[in-house]
Amino acid sequence: MSRIREINSERILESSCIEFAEKGYSATKIIDIAKKAGLPKPNIYYYFQSKENLYRCVLESIIEPLLEASAPFDQYEDPAIALGEYIRTKIRISKEHPHASKVFASEIMHGAPHLTKDISDKLMSQTKHMTTRIDQWVSDGKMEPIDAQHLLFTIWASTQTYADFDWQIGQVTGKKTLDNHDYQTATELITRLVLKGCGLNLVEIK
Repeated sequence: MSRIREINSERILESSCIEFAEKGYSATKIIDIAKKAGLPKPNIYYYFQSKENLYRCVLESIIEPLLEASAPFDQYEDPAIALGEYIRTKIRISKEHPHASKVFASEIMHGAPHLTKDISDKLMSQTKHMTTRIDQWVSDGKMEPIDAQHLLFTIWASTQTYADFDWQIGQVTGKKTLDNHDYQTATELITRLVLKGCGLNLVEIK
């Protein structure tokens, strides 16, 4: 029974990601999520209680990998490796969680009205930690002087665009969906631009 619950919860969450990404919070209806998931409407409330709670679960599904993405900042002392691994992870998140990424982007653009304080605090703590690490690398002479906050803004914008602006990318490339080669090319290009901009040597991305 627990396995059935797990499968149904995953189906509902996946369908919710798509609906919230395409329509936004206000326009999304539980009945549409139920239809997309192939489940009765009461099941949605049984598993997630409310639309607001379901929306928060969608946000949390992308928050966890976003928080884990900063691990390279602690794993490596070489800023070139840390930044390269961070960029690669961020591209992977855009590839694997495109709809949840769009929901998160929309939430931020609307002032984060549904983002709980504990999640907001974790994201801010993560950002402060990363900027501190970058500032330390600069202070140690490991990379050229650069504004740490704006460096992160640049990385976020360039990596998350592959999920948040997929329609535009599709129009330009003529592809309905990007393939592994496209994501690899994006990772290598963004890494090259960032590292060279920081006065760092390129690192091999496997």
